[in-house]
Order: sequence, then C-alpha cells, then structure tokens
Amino acid sequence: MAEGSDTTPTAEQTVAGQTPNGLVAGIQSFAAGHGGAKAVIEYVGKRGARIVLVGEDGVWADQFAESTDVARLACAKAGVAVENEWERELMDQMRPSNDLWRSMARRTLAR
Repeated sequence: MAEGSDTTPTAEQTVAGQTPNGLVAGIQSFAAGHGGAKAVIEYVGKRGARIVLVGEDGVWADQFAESTDVARLACAKAGVAVENEWERELMDQMRPSNDLWRSMARRTLAR
C-alpha cells in the first residue's frame, strides 16, 4: 500500500463528517430490538470509547467507537439518550444473562 493511501478516517475526520454507519446502525438495531435504550459512554484510553447500551427490557450490550465524541454523535444520530454516569436506576434496570453469571462464577471458583 502506498504511503498516504490509507482511507480509514481519523477520529477528527469522523466527528467533523460522519460517524461510521455500522456503529449508528448497531445502536439503532439494539434499541429497536429492546424497546428503546439508554447509553453510558466510557473512555477506554487509546482504544477509544465503550458505549454500554441498556435496553428497556434490561438486556445490555456494548459497542466501541474511536473516541468519546464519535460515541456521543453516534448515539445522537441513533436517537439513544446518553446518561452522564452510572446511576442507580440504570444499574437496577440491567439484567445480566445466565451466561454472564456462569462466567463470573468460574472466575471466582478458579481463584
């Protein structure tokens, strides 16, 4: 690949222009499948930002974005409200799956 021919947008280009379509579509799809959703955005260093989506039915999932700005813009385009922090009501709404409970138990038993 010739130098300078990389077409991957940087975080600055993405925020100034558009968010990745797959990210917005993924957020919209989750919200539609779970009766709506709320998001909490967590900064994860060089990796970017983690968008934790909590559906109205208690199911949760996550997506990753290049930066917190891209994550906020993607949530806005998808029509999902962003919470400023993990509030008690939002955490009480989350319902971990049985698979998650099993994986947590294995980690505890392995110690």
